[in-house]
Amino acid sequence: MVILVLNCGSSSAKYQVYDWDVKDVLAVGVVEKVTFSGSWIEHRAKGKSELTLKQDCPNHTDAVNLIIKTLTDKEYGVISDMNAIKVVGHRVVQGGEKFTKSVIITPEVLKTIDEVKDLAPLHNPANIMGIEAAQKVLPNIPHCAVMDTAWHQTMPETSYLYAIPYEWYKKYAARRYGFHGTSFLYVTKRAAVLLGKDPLKINLIVCHIGNGASINAIKNGCSFDTSMGITPLEGLVMGTRSGDMDPALPFYVMNKSGMKPGEMENTLNKKSGLLGITEKFTDRRDVNNAVGEGDARAALAQDIEAYRLRKYIGSYFAALEGNVDALVFTAGVGEFASFMRIKFCKGLEKLGFVIDPEKNDLARTRNAESYISRDNSAIPIMVIPTDEELVMTEDAHALLEGTYDVHTKFKYSFESKDYVNKSRAAGIEKDLEKNPALKKIIAQPK
Repeated sequence: MVILVLNCGSSSAKYQVYDWDVKDVLAVGVVEKVTFSGSWIEHRAKGKSELTLKQDCPNHTDAVNLIIKTLTDKEYGVISDMNAIKVVGHRVVQGGEKFTKSVIITPEVLKTIDEVKDLAPLHNPANIMGIEAAQKVLPNIPHCAVMDTAWHQTMPETSYLYAIPYEWYKKYAARRYGFHGTSFLYVTKRAAVLLGKDPLKINLIVCHIGNGASINAIKNGCSFDTSMGITPLEGLVMGTRSGDMDPALPFYVMNKSGMKPGEMENTLNKKSGLLGITEKFTDRRDVNNAVGEGDARAALAQDIEAYRLRKYIGSYFAALEGNVDALVFTAGVGEFASFMRIKFCKGLEKLGFVIDPEKNDLARTRNAESYISRDNSAIPIMVIPTDEELVMTEDAHALLEGTYDVHTKFKYSFESKDYVNKSRAAGIEKDLEKNPALKKIIAQPK
C-alpha cells in the first residue's frame, strides 16, 4: 500500500511517498513557487538520481499533477501509476476546537476547516487549496486531514484561555490553540520509548525550533501548555515572526506611522523576528555567518532568541512543578544548531539541565536520537529528530483501516522498542563511518 502525504503552503507543495508494506519512504520532494512563474520541483527517490525540474505551476492542481507525473516517471519515479496511491494525508495547520484528532475529509470537514481560516489566515487557505487540488487529481481515494492543533486540545482552561472578555472566547473562539502538534506528538512518544517511561506518564519540555518555533510543556504524555497562541505569531522569537510583545505596541506604532491593520499583521509575521532585529537575515545560517564576521546586530538577534527560549524553559519547569523527565530539542535548529543549544541551556544548571559541550557538538544529524547532557545532569537533555510525515502517514493508514483513535488510545509503530526508521538507520551507518565518536551519544530504548 502506497500512502502520499502533502503539506501545501501558499506557494509550495511538499510531499512524501511511503510504502506501508515494506515500512519505508520511497520519495520526498517539494514544488516551489506555486502560483508564480518559474516554479520547479525538487525530487529525491530511494535508489534514484535526484531531480530538479523547472515547470510553471499557476495553481496547486498543476503542482499536484507535477508531483504525480514525477512519481510515475520511468527514470525518477517510484510507482507504476497513480492508482498505486490508496490514501492521501494532508497537513492542516488550524482545526480550531472542532478536531481532537485526524479525520477523513468530507465536505462537512472541509467546510469546518474553511470556517476557522481566520484563525490561520496565512496557512489554512493554502491547506484548503492543496486538499481541493489533490482531490481533483486523485478523486477516488480517501483524503485525510492531520491537524497541527489537535495535539493541544488536551490543554486545561488555565493554559488556553486568555485574560480577555470571556465573551470573546464564546463568540469568536479567541483562545490559545498551539501548533507543531504533529511534531510534538512524535517526539513525546519517542522520548517515552528512549527513557523507558509510560507514554501517558511522561513529563517533558519539548523545543521545536525551526524558522517557525514553539515550545511545549508535556504533562502525563499530553500537551499541557504551549507558546504559540491563537495564531503561530505568539511565543518564541522566530525567523520572521516577533513572538511575545506588549499587545499595545502595534496600536502605538499604527498611531505614530499611519500603518493599516493588514500592514501591521504582515510586518509582525513576515518582517519581524530575526529579520526585524538584523534588518537583513531570516536564515539562521546567514545570521551565524554574520556573527562570525563580527556583526553586532546578528549576535544580538541570537542572544534575544536564546534568552526568550530560556525564559520559557524556566516557566514550563515551574508549570510542571519541577517534575520533568527530559528537555528535548527538535526541528531544523533544534537538531543541527549545536551552538544555539549551548545558548538555550546557558544558566539552567540549577534547574537540573547540564549540557555537555562535547556531546552537544557531536549531535548534528537527523539520523539518530541522542543525549547531549552530562552524566551528572539531574534531567537528561536530548535531541530527537522529528518525523511529522510518519505521524501523518500512520494516521492516514489507520483512518483508512478504521483502527484510528486519539493518541491516548492509539499506538504508533514508533512507540515500539523495536521500531527502526530504515532511511535513518542507513544514514547513521554512513555518519558513523565519518565520525565514530557519534556512537557514544546515540540514545537506545530502555
